[in-house]
Amino acid sequence: MKTRSMIALGAILVCSMADFSADAAEKAIPGPKGGRLLDSKPARAEFFVNADRKVEITFYDENLKAALLGEQVVSAIAEAKSGKAKLEFEKKEGSLVSSTPLPEGQAYTVVVQIRAKAGDKPQNFRVGYHEGICSDCKRAGYACVCESHGEEEHGHGH
Repeated sequence: MKTRSMIALGAILVCSMADFSADAAEKAIPGPKGGRLLDSKPARAEFFVNADRKVEITFYDENLKAALLGEQVVSAIAEAKSGKAKLEFEKKEGSLVSSTPLPEGQAYTVVVQIRAKAGDKPQNFRVGYHEGICSDCKRAGYACVCESHGEEEHGHGH
């Protein structure tokens, strides 16, 4: 009986540690511009929607200082209810900016594909796009960093 109790206690401890480390690893960090940070390599990228509804991708070093644009290639597809819209990016003031705005509406997914340079294997990121502002962290819905908000409140998970 004592052995079963020890095994059960050990299993509970391992599970709780796994949950803790998963939560710590998934904790969202706010982007410097107010957007959502994408954990791309070798530099982090920030997904930010400007006032014209154009997507800006800015790269940062490990200290979240803006990194110079190199050979990065970014593309995105907005999967709106009205249909899929492909976004092309061009260099502008140290960032890559979409040449067209996001489709109207909200509560859809934007799939961002980042390559360190042309021909490299892409890194894919899914961003749940929501126009509203989070009442707790005061960030755009797509960039919310609140741990307490789940899929049902903002339509995205952390």
